[in-house]
Amino acid sequence: MSDVLTVTDLAVRFTGEGGIVDAVEGVSFALKERETLAIVGESSSGKSVTALALMRLLGGPPNCVVRGQVTLRRQDGERLELLSLPEARMASIRGRDIGMIFQEPMTSLNPVQRVGAQIAEGLHAHERLSARAASDRAVSLLGHVGIPEPALRARAYPHQLSGGMRQRAMIAMALACRPRVLIADEPTTALDVTIQAQILELIRALQKETGMSVIFITHNLGVVAEVADRVLVMYAGQVVEDAPVATLLGRPLMPYSAGLIASVPRLDDVRRRGGRLAAIPGNVPDPRARPAGCTFHPRCAHARPDPCEAARPALEAAAPDHAVRCARWREIAA
Repeated sequence: MSDVLTVTDLAVRFTGEGGIVDAVEGVSFALKERETLAIVGESSSGKSVTALALMRLLGGPPNCVVRGQVTLRRQDGERLELLSLPEARMASIRGRDIGMIFQEPMTSLNPVQRVGAQIAEGLHAHERLSARAASDRAVSLLGHVGIPEPALRARAYPHQLSGGMRQRAMIAMALACRPRVLIADEPTTALDVTIQAQILELIRALQKETGMSVIFITHNLGVVAEVADRVLVMYAGQVVEDAPVATLLGRPLMPYSAGLIASVPRLDDVRRRGGRLAAIPGNVPDPRARPAGCTFHPRCAHARPDPCEAARPALEAAAPDHAVRCARWREIAA
């Protein structure tokens, strides 16, 4: 399968009163047709900033500088370099070629506009549908994502819908123009497990139906195991491991990845530890003062002064489809 989206050396720097923050450093990956790529990591690892940078929703200089290359291959084969496109052209890409489900629908939906009108807005802008045709399509989309009485819900305001319905409305909005790429930024956060399962099944079904590629951002490795083909692990703004999902969950090479997997609660492990849950010690470092060498070494049980503190390791190929950022991965694996 060919690549739909190619990201090369993506970097995001914020400048403000608190100083300079390199939120994302040198992120590279390729997203293939019909593939689901999961991006995982703790809060402040750079997952959402990466997604917003791809969509060019972070603002511009001097407060924010985005560097690198983001290449989108459209349905007709045309290749677009998104970071250098004029804003007017980029606006035509958002929603039509790349859709996004934002992290919190209550703050992403317009509170004073009816749900159906918000979905119809994208259809009118990108597909030039009449107001009536766009409104009818919005109702149809709400029904398609499993919302009961879609005509009634289309006339509702966001606060009149439940959390699960708001999330489904966001999915309908993101998929309205059948994009090539869907970015789902923690789409199941704060939903109960029943609604979460329904949302995941809905995304899988719509992906199968439309053939879209998905970037799924989450901190939930249970969700990753269920939906992903490949996993990108991020820590302190960098990719620290990139592997197929079965490889990463079965034999992680980066100690941080192994720590995330070990932190997933398992009843037998909890009993063995006397009721205590496993956790990675310490906290994600302040992005304004990251440690020298490997950024994970202050929290890593395998760290040694040399080489872990001496230099920041590069992302290294451990196998043709497996990359890891760790100076001691060979010793740890052995």
